[in-house]
Order: sequence, then C-alpha cells, then structure tokens
Amino acid sequence: MTASPQQIAAAPKVALHEHLDGGVRASTVAEIAEEIGHDLPTDAASLGAWFEEASSSGSLERYLETFIHTVAVMQRPEDLARVARESVLDLAADGVVYAELRWAPEQHLSAGLSLRDAIEAVQSGIDEGRRRAEDDGNPIVVGQLLTAMRHAKRGLEIAELVVEYRDRGVFGFDIAGAEDGYPPILHLEAFEYLRRENAHFTIHAGEAFGLPSIWQAIQRCGADRLGHGVRIVDDIDLSDLDNPRLGRLAAYIRDRRIPLEMCPSSNLQTNAVPGMQSIADHPIGRLKELGFRVTVNCDNRLMSNTSMSREMSLLVDAFGYGLDDLRWFTVNAMKSAFLPFDERLTLINDVIKPRYAAL
Repeated sequence: MTASPQQIAAAPKVALHEHLDGGVRASTVAEIAEEIGHDLPTDAASLGAWFEEASSSGSLERYLETFIHTVAVMQRPEDLARVARESVLDLAADGVVYAELRWAPEQHLSAGLSLRDAIEAVQSGIDEGRRRAEDDGNPIVVGQLLTAMRHAKRGLEIAELVVEYRDRGVFGFDIAGAEDGYPPILHLEAFEYLRRENAHFTIHAGEAFGLPSIWQAIQRCGADRLGHGVRIVDDIDLSDLDNPRLGRLAAYIRDRRIPLEMCPSSNLQTNAVPGMQSIADHPIGRLKELGFRVTVNCDNRLMSNTSMSREMSLLVDAFGYGLDDLRWFTVNAMKSAFLPFDERLTLINDVIKPRYAAL
C-alpha cells in the first residue's frame, strides 16, 4: 500500500542536504531586498515562481545564478539569524526531526562581518528557531555544515573553523559550486586537515560532473558522504535490467555503505542525469533496489518550490513507495548524520521508529 498524503505529512523526516541560502522564504527575500536596496528580477508576488522557473533551465550553472539574490539578502547579522530561524521553523513544521544546514560563510562578508561573526549569527538563529519549534510541539535537532566554494581558495580556512566551532553547533564541512573545472582535489589540504582532526565532511560530487568527481571525493579526499552522487549510475551497466552489473567504483560505494544525499527535484531541474524527464526516471529508484545507502533531500527548497514532504510524495507517486520505504530512507539518513552515535540511535529508536509505527 502506498503512503497517503496524510501519512507523508505526519512522518518524521531527516534532511542532510539542505542549503541555507536555498531555503529562504520568498517573502523574506523581498522584504530584506527592499530594506537594503537590492534589485530583484520581479515583484514580490511573483518572486517564488521566478526562482523555480529560473532554476529549471537544465543547467547547474544557471541554477546557481539564482543564489545571487538570496546571498545578497544574507549579509547583515540580523538577516542571517532571521533566515536561519525561519529555515528551522519551516523544516520542523514539515516534520523534520533532524537537519544539517549548509552554507558558505565566505559569501556573507560584504556588510563587514568576519567569518566568525557570520557563523555566530547563523547559530543564534538556529538556537532561537529550535526553541520556538519546541514550544510549537515540533522539536528538531539542527547543525551547521560550513561550506567552502570550490572555485575559491579558502577551503583550509573554512575547515579550521569547522574544528573550532564543532562543539558550538557546527557539525561538518562541505564544498559546493560548479563542479566542472573545480575537482574536489583542489581542496585536498582542507580534507587532509579535517581527517587529522577527526572531523566530518561531505563533498558535492557526481551532480554535474561524472565518475572522476566521485572517485576523487571518495578515494583521494575521503568523504564521509556524497552530495548528490547521482552520476554513480554511469558505473552501472543497465543493458540487462534484470541483471544490472556494478562497476568497481559503484560496488565500492555500495559495499562501504557510503551515503548518497539524493535530491530528486533539484536533479531534474539541472538535468543532472542526461535524459531524465521525470522523477520516475531518477536513478534513486534503481539505486534503492541495488542496496545503496540512499537518502532523500530537498537541496534548495526555494529554487525547487519543495519540501521534504513533497519530495517523499513525488517518490511515492513515481515508485509506489509505502511507509516502510519512507522509513528506510529516513533511517538511512539518520544513520548517516554527523551526530554522535548514541544521539543518532536515540532519534532512530525513540522518535523515528515509534512515529512511523503510529502511522
């Protein structure tokens, strides 16, 4: 039996791949833009639709251009705190019980903030959002992932801040931005430092670029997880659908249980897998069947006009998933979180499984 819309809405969810600057409320973008004098491409009433349309060109580079406007309204400390607070409240209201919010502090310094000022402003917003969410009856655990932009040269500096703030709300590290031309190995020094310091990190890889990006992220850089990783299907021979054959890299990732942070709607918008016309064409269905550790995520809620409930609903419609399947995705994500093992177990055994059982 497929999961109903009411069950999906009530189900507990885990969001591992959630960009802070991609989950801003359209109304908040419009309000802050008016305050600071930032020109927007359309009026406030049409802004949400513009973000979705502009992000659906089939190009990751065009998709990333929309962030010019969200980053512009996230430069003052009060605005960073507001965006973080609202993101936490929106996720909690959608049934998310654990989330990691990733963002690039280096992009939020034009109003005179230091990197530490920016990190602390976001943390203040997360803390307030968590308090309000709990008051609303929607408790949620949230951590920051500090991102370095792959085309810049601040990877080690950001990695050092991850270690400095890891007991103050920062859960891990990431690199993001255009993949083609900026391979993960460019930030190898940062990844080696994080490994020496026993810190967690994920890497955007296998979204707009293929297997070499994934191989570098895993074998040269030592990523704990893969951001997207959808192009791993390039290493799977599907000529015989009844007997798919995994290449060496695909088998390694599956057998080592390396988590894939899959974002179906976003991948469809950017044409991450050539020829994908609908969610039913997304490799997530096949990868689940083959036993990969797949997780479901939004990527950028504003750009995709989505939520965790909507992403799950799309998968239910495309693949006929039931509650057991959705629980499988959710437990996968919680097992893969950058949270201490005992805290992960508590959320799985005391929150996720009981709430699914009640559905």
